[in-house]
Amino acid sequence: MSRKTFFCIDAHTCGNPVRVVAGGGPNLIGNNMSEKRQHFLKEYDWIRRGLMFEPRGHDMMSGSILFPPHDPNNDFAILFIETSGCLPMCGHGTIGTITIAIEEGLVTPKNPGKVLMEAPAGLVEIEYQQTGKKVDWVKLINVKSYLAAENLTVACPELGELTFDVAYGGNYYAIVDPQKNFSGIHNFTANDIIRYSQVIRDDINKKYPDRFIHPENDTIRDVSHILWTGNPLDPTSSGRNAVFYGEKAIDRSPCGTGTSARMAQLFAKGKLQVGEAYIHESFIGSKFIGKVESVTALNGKTAIVPSVQGWAFVYGYNNIIIDNDDPYAHGFQVI
Repeated sequence: MSRKTFFCIDAHTCGNPVRVVAGGGPNLIGNNMSEKRQHFLKEYDWIRRGLMFEPRGHDMMSGSILFPPHDPNNDFAILFIETSGCLPMCGHGTIGTITIAIEEGLVTPKNPGKVLMEAPAGLVEIEYQQTGKKVDWVKLINVKSYLAAENLTVACPELGELTFDVAYGGNYYAIVDPQKNFSGIHNFTANDIIRYSQVIRDDINKKYPDRFIHPENDTIRDVSHILWTGNPLDPTSSGRNAVFYGEKAIDRSPCGTGTSARMAQLFAKGKLQVGEAYIHESFIGSKFIGKVESVTALNGKTAIVPSVQGWAFVYGYNNIIIDNDDPYAHGFQVI
């Protein structure tokens, strides 16, 4: 590779970016998207870095690359790319990608209004509503989600000892609820949350090594996100969160896999019932509608099948060049 051009379509889901690579993606080897994710990370991660990091992207950048399905009964397969890596699953990325794919004609569903999407974390069933060309909303039935651990502790700079739970919703989340040393995100700035998260995420994974490994896919492991909770801006909402990901990013959307993990935690604690709507706010106040669709099992553990509904808007087209002669071809971060 000396010079490579990628055609990208940019959108945002409830405020968080989604950059879909509609042209120029690599050919990957594997029998499913989990295997192809590993191939991409080994041979093509320069694409992710070049498109997500500065100077072509930014600290919050997130995106996806579309592939043909492995099962002809499904509509397409997806690889998620963002500054934090190639996530097994991404809820806001799915909502944005489906919106782009339908509105821009990248995918023609076998059954209008429904999509079967193969993600590295598993098969995701999706519904959407369309008015004319515009996709009004996207609802995804996410992968099995569960509470993995309760009442763990970690030392946090400035705050002291924090208690947290860990739940899986497509990625592993450390969930920090209001407590003695943390009164809730409504009393903290985004810079505060980022500063704390940068320390405690590493410490959590060091303190609890190999504790969080998906029972059916050992490539999905460790706490990758920190979900801090607090009072909602809208009193009719169920809750609000600030999700930390990457090296210094706060999700501008309510976070789809984070919402799934949050609902799994609340369900396990008897605070959320099957069929009950969970209106989840982001740090900026945008909302997803979550719901526990059903109860299931995952490797002997009680799990839920969650759904997450949200919206996205397309805002631009990009022909992006990655040139090896460019000293910043593969991106950089200023931390």
